[in-house]
Amino acid sequence: METLLLPSRFNGPPDSANGGYTCGRLAALLDSPCVEVTLRLPPPLDQEMKVRRLEGKVQLLAGDDLVAEAVPGELEMEIPWSPSFEEARTASRGYIGHSHHPFPTCFVCGPGRDDGLAIFAGAIGEQVAAPWVPAPELGDEAGFVRPEYMWCALDCPGAFSVEQNPENPRVLGRLVGELYRPLPVGDQAVVLGWPIGYERRKAFAGTAIFDSQGALCAAARAIWIALG
Repeated sequence: METLLLPSRFNGPPDSANGGYTCGRLAALLDSPCVEVTLRLPPPLDQEMKVRRLEGKVQLLAGDDLVAEAVPGELEMEIPWSPSFEEARTASRGYIGHSHHPFPTCFVCGPGRDDGLAIFAGAIGEQVAAPWVPAPELGDEAGFVRPEYMWCALDCPGAFSVEQNPENPRVLGRLVGELYRPLPVGDQAVVLGWPIGYERRKAFAGTAIFDSQGALCAAARAIWIALG
């Protein structure tokens, strides 16, 4: 039986896995350049879960409960131009998560971590942007950022580009992502997030990762769902 375990280091909320990390691990199980992952339940940490392969899809189950489902996707959206690394660094100083964060120990965007990705996206116009210099430990044997960490980076900035209320936070419901070109570890990358729209409890956001030359490395479209 094929199984998948999400280690506790890669949490989003304290008791569940980061959505982007979960999506990236599932995306790796599909042979598709673009993958759509829907989260049905908070992904449990440190629990061996069953991987079920059906025609055209992969499901992740904790016992009999469907946690997430991945299918080939399509990503069609306009991607804004990237700010410079210095502009992103300036924007990051205004990251609202430094003072008000619903999940301060999140692996990707939590200011309460010293072993996370430290992607702190602050407002720059109608968008949010963060500088990101991926650490060597995030790389593969060729020196490029591993895909699951690219998916992580495509996650949280989207949440901070839409209305994110620490008293009623939004959590990831779906992520459609595509990786276009490898990002070297140590590169001065920029992660961008922007709002797309709102529908009742749902918010729609886009994210993208650009390398130090301004080339697009990855992009995603997300659905964020308010808990309350």
